[in-house]
Amino acid sequence: MSAPVTDKEKRKQISVRGIAQVENVANVKKSFNRHLHYTIIKDRHVSTQRDYYFTLANVVKDHLVSRWIRTQQHYYETDPKRVYYLSLEFYMGRSLTNTMINLGIQGACDEAMYQLGLDIEEMEEMEADAGLGNGGLGRLAACFLDSMATLAMPSYGYGIRYEYGIFKQKIENFEQCEEPDDWLRYGNPWEKARPESTVPVHFYGNVVYTAEGGRKWVNTEVVLAMPYDNPIPGYGNNVCNTLRLWSAKSPLSFNLKVFNTGDYIQSVLDRNIAENISRVLYPNDNMFEGKELRLKQEYFLCAATLNDVVRRFKASKFGSREVSRTNFDLMPEKVAIQLNDTHPAMAIPELMRILMDEEHLAWDEAWKVTTKCCAYTNHTILPEALERWPVTMLQELLPRHLEIIYHINHLHMEQVRAKYGDDAEKLRQLSCIEEEGEKRVNMAHLAIIGSHAVNGVAFIHSELIKKHLFRPFYEYWPEKFQNKTNGITPRRWLLLCNPMLADLISEKIGDDWPVHLDELAKLKEWAADPRFQDEVMKVKQNNKNKLAEYLKEATGIDINPCSIFDIQVKRIHEYKRQLLNILHVITLYNRIKKDPNAPFTPRTVMIGGKAAPGYYMAKQIIKLFNRVGNVVNNDPMVGDKLKVVFLENYRVTLAEKIIPAADLSEQISTAGTEASGTGNMKFMLNGGLTIGTLDGANVEMAEEMGNDNIFIFGMTVDDVEAVQAKGYNAYDYYNACPELKQVIDMIRDGFFSPGNEEDFKDVVDLLLHNDRFLTLADYKSYIAAQDEVSTTYNNTAKWAEMAIHNIASSGKFSSDRTIAEYAREIWGMEPNYEKLPDPHHVDGKETSPE
Repeated sequence: MSAPVTDKEKRKQISVRGIAQVENVANVKKSFNRHLHYTIIKDRHVSTQRDYYFTLANVVKDHLVSRWIRTQQHYYETDPKRVYYLSLEFYMGRSLTNTMINLGIQGACDEAMYQLGLDIEEMEEMEADAGLGNGGLGRLAACFLDSMATLAMPSYGYGIRYEYGIFKQKIENFEQCEEPDDWLRYGNPWEKARPESTVPVHFYGNVVYTAEGGRKWVNTEVVLAMPYDNPIPGYGNNVCNTLRLWSAKSPLSFNLKVFNTGDYIQSVLDRNIAENISRVLYPNDNMFEGKELRLKQEYFLCAATLNDVVRRFKASKFGSREVSRTNFDLMPEKVAIQLNDTHPAMAIPELMRILMDEEHLAWDEAWKVTTKCCAYTNHTILPEALERWPVTMLQELLPRHLEIIYHINHLHMEQVRAKYGDDAEKLRQLSCIEEEGEKRVNMAHLAIIGSHAVNGVAFIHSELIKKHLFRPFYEYWPEKFQNKTNGITPRRWLLLCNPMLADLISEKIGDDWPVHLDELAKLKEWAADPRFQDEVMKVKQNNKNKLAEYLKEATGIDINPCSIFDIQVKRIHEYKRQLLNILHVITLYNRIKKDPNAPFTPRTVMIGGKAAPGYYMAKQIIKLFNRVGNVVNNDPMVGDKLKVVFLENYRVTLAEKIIPAADLSEQISTAGTEASGTGNMKFMLNGGLTIGTLDGANVEMAEEMGNDNIFIFGMTVDDVEAVQAKGYNAYDYYNACPELKQVIDMIRDGFFSPGNEEDFKDVVDLLLHNDRFLTLADYKSYIAAQDEVSTTYNNTAKWAEMAIHNIASSGKFSSDRTIAEYAREIWGMEPNYEKLPDPHHVDGKETSPE
């Protein structure tokens, strides 16, 4: 076990983050004192850690704003094509460290705080996570913003400024409880409100004919959308893009009728109703909940954003709100709109409404513009995740949009008829209106019809949507379908979270890799070099020691830092099969109990992740894991051979602590259910080995690193289809495997819930009678793979070599590569590796941002 890193050593680690210049340090100190005094309005006697955090954030922001303004000026001067990334979720995490790194001022800030006698790490801990997302989809959007800025692409993220992000998870009495995430309580130093750019958004009302024979939406209720702009700095290129988040405000004239009746107080109180639209993020991942408030959120985002998009297209001159462009045929040459899943699919009818009802284009013209601008990314093949809005709800809330959707479908059906004749089944499959049962609009079908490109997020996922989910559409429009394998930003997921590994890599191959991640392939040269292996394992051990210390403080559990850190962190869901992991833990426990003196490779099994508050089975899974942990961790016969830890309140900031310390990454979804996964890539980049099925991006990871460097197990997609065709009977596996039978029986008989034997009856019932995800069918193969993990771990040189091959094969999984592909193949744009000029250079000399 290596010793903890000393302060002195920590301060030596500067290769990637740059040596702090003396004058820069002096400037930071001066700026810090000024902000503490003039912005925070405190002195050193009464300042808290939070005051210091806000002060440092303002210092860092000073270095950002000139780049932000310059970047926007540059876009106005050059009038490039702009990409608008629309997402209901942006899971950003913290901004302070990331901003310092991307601006290249981390060294100077670090040194300045040290000289002022302040602990920068304690200040960083004061920042609240911007938790405006549930999981993969929202974090992907955040990584994409970082890559678009780093590739100098004129781009804008557009989302909602939820007052409450993803709930804070507490474990009480072994179960998940939810607390609201009041992330804005102390203010957000990174955002800038832009009340002058507030736009109206309409709901309800009815549609009438105009004198010219057009259609007009009237008698609507108005909610105002106020934008808050957040800076998105690129890495080392002086580019700073914008994430614009909309907040709902009640109009001043709200409910005037009530004023006349004299109930003035009530009418002011009722303003809350309008503002509820941006109050809270829906906490569902891979699950559609057809609530009116959610539909309002989706339309609110689309309407406010498209108002901006059209305004910016029309007024192309800098600083001018004058209309200087009225030819909308040019719009697709200047505007790309990417829909992150179907949540923003109302952008399609909304753009049609603006172009026809407000800009007076004919239908055919408007439709051509809309389809050329819009593109749709599909994120899941689980049927329960697909959005299907009842027609009755749309009719009431968005009557004009329902008309437009009907007409889109009508014209589309005519074209389908022209190709297939009166084939009722084909017409049904290709319609975006579902007639069975309650009449609904299928938003995925609408998104495909209204987009020029549709993509999946990993090769296997893109193949599956062509083969199954959207097969009729693929056969009708094969040219629309593409793949764009997800990626992660190496700035946050290596440079920021694992500085010791980053420095080790830079010593070997230089420091171009954060922007050209394929450079990591050069490390393969040293994969078998015992000295390099030793250095890599030392860094891993250091990260493990740090995590063990953190978890001891957080949970009170003593973790053996030399054990395998076996980690599964992701949303809790049946398809992700945390249950399979639990079955393995109990199997290990039984083996120790059966023969306490047999050789055993020590393990710490950690699971982290949130369950949607209304998802009963996911909450049972958390409870079972915690109950199993309670038995295992308190059994003296087990000692430190096996520990079970639930990682409470998993979020971006906790991921940054966990991922660098992982030995083993669990990616064990049933083949054909995980669209891509991105956590898998983060572990790989940080030298964790993967145990996984051939699902999502695991397939491409195995391809990149070779099967020798990953533990693949379980059924393939074809095997799964074969088992389902034959009819899955869990009892076949239960009866054929004594170890498995023992484990299931223990859960059933209340071994882990003494006094409450029935506690996990539903879990056992699920596994044995209605498990859509075939958990028991993969049990034997999973246990065998886990046994191989243990054997391999005992051969340190072999394990280290595999870890290095993982790191060296991560190049493909940079979100820079993903974004470059979107740019070239969907948006018609080119990534750019040039730097913008430094905003502070005057006659070749850098000046301070003051």
